[in-house]
Amino acid sequence: MNPQHAGYQAYKKNKYETASPHKLISLLYTACLQNGNRAKQALVEGKKEEAHTAILKMQDIVYELIACLNEEQGGELSQNLKRIYLYVIDRLVEANLQKTVEPIEEVIELIESIRSAWEQIGKDIHMGLASNGTSV
Repeated sequence: MNPQHAGYQAYKKNKYETASPHKLISLLYTACLQNGNRAKQALVEGKKEEAHTAILKMQDIVYELIACLNEEQGGELSQNLKRIYLYVIDRLVEANLQKTVEPIEEVIELIESIRSAWEQIGKDIHMGLASNGTSV
């Protein structure tokens, strides 16, 4: 293995191991959107196998997001997110079976909205801690 490549891999591993739970969820949303765009582009180009792979990665990410939900503490919000995530899975299955872009576009829009709200929560928490004199 190339020493530079090994260093980069160590950097990436450390990036994930030291990230806050909030940042890790943000990374999942970003990866889901990246794969959504890959799947969409692959379908437009007629690359069905590439689209299939990207859609499966999206499904894996959404299942991970479901696993991250704390339904005991999250209450109604957590339940609503779970319903949205399960709907997203259904749409991704449909996209994969029918090889159509529309369900992927809908999923991208939903995930972008959720990610935006998630990022705002992070900013609000950061600002709240900063105004209290607490370091983040």
